[in-house]
Amino acid sequence: MNKKIKKFAMILIATMFAGTAIAEQKAPVTKSPDNAKVYIISPKDGGEVESTFTVKFGLSGMGVAPAGVDKPNTGHHHLIIDGKELPKAGVPMGGNVKHFGGGQTETTITLPKGKHTLQLILGDKFHIPHDPMVVSKKITVTVK
Repeated sequence: MNKKIKKFAMILIATMFAGTAIAEQKAPVTKSPDNAKVYIISPKDGGEVESTFTVKFGLSGMGVAPAGVDKPNTGHHHLIIDGKELPKAGVPMGGNVKHFGGGQTETTITLPKGKHTLQLILGDKFHIPHDPMVVSKKITVTVK
């Protein structure tokens, strides 16, 4: 392998490992007030819903602000659908988490027939859960 190709390959590999290390680092965590609560207004836990239905988000003790807005005691909603575990503290949310970075307080979703779980978690300006996490009770709905 000639020197230029070898040097390029080494730089590429180093960059890939550096990117992985940066992605795994925890970001600074935004504090939440002790009285903060997020909850699902509707549908009700144990309820039956049509395949397409609206989920209404509730929040008390904090305000809603779009992602990227740096305002104390605010955050934006994230909906976890059929999640097995909560996102890790200090790590941006992804995977099975629907982001509502525009400050939305409800959404319409479509799910297949059967039982499903829904849970809300508030994220800060960077989509990172607060400390302590502001997370709702996990509810179960049955799609008819």
